[in-house]
Amino acid sequence: MSIALVIPDRDLSRLVAELTQLLPDVVIEQWPDIVQPERVEFAVVWKQPTGSLTNFTNLKAIQSYGAGVDSVLSDRDLPQVPLSRIVDPGLAQAMVSYLDTIVNMYQLRFDRFIHDQPLQQWRPKGPRRLQSLAVLGVGALGQTVAQHFVTAGFQVTGWSRSAKQIENVQCFAGIEQFEQAVQAADVVVCLLPLTAETDSFLNAQRFQSFKPEAIFVNVARGAIVDDRDLLSALDTGQLQAACLDVFRQEPLPAGHPFWNHPQLMITPHISAVTNIQTAAQQIAENYRRCQQHRTLLHQVDPQKGY
Repeated sequence: MSIALVIPDRDLSRLVAELTQLLPDVVIEQWPDIVQPERVEFAVVWKQPTGSLTNFTNLKAIQSYGAGVDSVLSDRDLPQVPLSRIVDPGLAQAMVSYLDTIVNMYQLRFDRFIHDQPLQQWRPKGPRRLQSLAVLGVGALGQTVAQHFVTAGFQVTGWSRSAKQIENVQCFAGIEQFEQAVQAADVVVCLLPLTAETDSFLNAQRFQSFKPEAIFVNVARGAIVDDRDLLSALDTGQLQAACLDVFRQEPLPAGHPFWNHPQLMITPHISAVTNIQTAAQQIAENYRRCQQHRTLLHQVDPQKGY
């Protein structure tokens, strides 16, 4: 039996080496060079081409190579087998570090000073008073982020599809409570999963619910945001600034208006990068569970999308 890695356009040599060490008796193959597709029982995927798994007639389980599964579930020909995702505490710490840096940068007005530097403008100004922060999406990752900013002295709210309880965080749930979650926040951080319900969820109507001149940070998925409505919110002053680490199309195409907008900061999807060693350990464990007919670690509900 074999494991197929269906992860296009990446150097997978380190992942193959880690898996070979953990599963020395298992054949590890890389798509599209699969010699015997009928022997594939376990597939590790990330942004796999539509229909690329259909030849694996004995497939028993699918493992996402990342924390998200939206790109996996977008495959209309996806085999109906158990699906799992990577859950890595290191990802949470990397995300916290990224967001802490971004919020501090805005607090100290580095966005303004970076803009002034090529213009040779000397405009000293004290820090912004950023005191409240809303986290949209308070799953495992969102809860870690929320708790970090509570510790940092922020008043923190959380919003999610279903009700959550987080110590020292005022939680809201359901669309009817969205405005309550964001209306007082100086900074709004998006960590929502991308599902049919959240595609273009952050649009003009939702931005109107934000506190005027709030700062928006998206580290979830680009498709959750309506690009034109975000630009309009920045142009009208409804938002004073935004930082985007994720985009509808990645890499962000040349000529996209995001590149040159003075109130937008862009990073190339680096807020939380999968750790190869940790991922390999979870892949190996789930492969063993699959062979033993046991429930996968971090199994996903395809109906919910997470």
